[in-house]
Amino acid sequence: MRDVLRFLTLRFLWLLATLWVVFTLSFVLMREVPGGPFLMEQQVDPVIQKQIEAAYDLDKTKWEQYVITLGKTVRGDLGPSFKMRDYTVNEILAEGMPRSVALGTLALLIALVLGIVAGTVSASRRGGFIDRGLMLVATIGIALPNFVIASILILVFVIQLSWLPAAGWGSLRFMILPAFCLGAPFAAYIARLTRTGMLETLTQDYVRTAHAKGLSPWRVVTGHAMKGGLLPVASFLGPAVAGILTGSLVIEKIFAIPGLGTYFVQAALNRDYTLAMGCVLFYTLLVYVMNLLVDISYTILDPRVRLD
Repeated sequence: MRDVLRFLTLRFLWLLATLWVVFTLSFVLMREVPGGPFLMEQQVDPVIQKQIEAAYDLDKTKWEQYVITLGKTVRGDLGPSFKMRDYTVNEILAEGMPRSVALGTLALLIALVLGIVAGTVSASRRGGFIDRGLMLVATIGIALPNFVIASILILVFVIQLSWLPAAGWGSLRFMILPAFCLGAPFAAYIARLTRTGMLETLTQDYVRTAHAKGLSPWRVVTGHAMKGGLLPVASFLGPAVAGILTGSLVIEKIFAIPGLGTYFVQAALNRDYTLAMGCVLFYTLLVYVMNLLVDISYTILDPRVRLD
């Protein structure tokens, strides 16, 4: 118990340090880009321009802006959006987060189900036609970016067959295409990792013992080999979550989903400093938490692994 508390304390301290570094780099890089959030094409009265900048503390030095922004962020106040009137960044994140999390969760679930099933079947039929066919499909899935997959599926299921809606947000029907497009490349990676892990596990002595006891091949795979074979997949879950989050920026834009990805793109294009900062910090926090859960899952899948 003491080791677990020590582990969690150290990871929490590393989280704070990571968030501070990300905050500092984001703050500096955004303000080094030429222009600003209130630089308009039409000429504005200099007095009005100064009043707008003063309302958002942009009339102060960069160091003063850094201290003020950092103090508000530590208190959980990400400030008002520079471009979306009457909205704070906290409100925008609270509105877009459930949609992005729902899309990402469904995409990750699709990737895990398709990848684990394909990898397990492929390992069980090693060297056969099914093995080669599944690995060929996995290779194609890795090679194709998700926006290419999205274009193909829109042509087939939206334009040709008219089975699914092209864009928007509402019922589960609106989530099927974007979630599949987002999760398909990761399903391909998981399939290859599962196959590799299962092939190694199937040669272990305890698996041979299970075969010798007369257990069915399906029970040997699911009851004995699966747990050890999924260790490479557990390692991949952290980067997979990060990839799904960054990939959702493109997918949400293609399918017009009002999630964090869409807001993040708009913030970058509009030089909305506070909204962009809020999205970056949220993504950093989410990826860090997922990596922590992956580390903890290792101890569940393999009792020999300790939290140090």
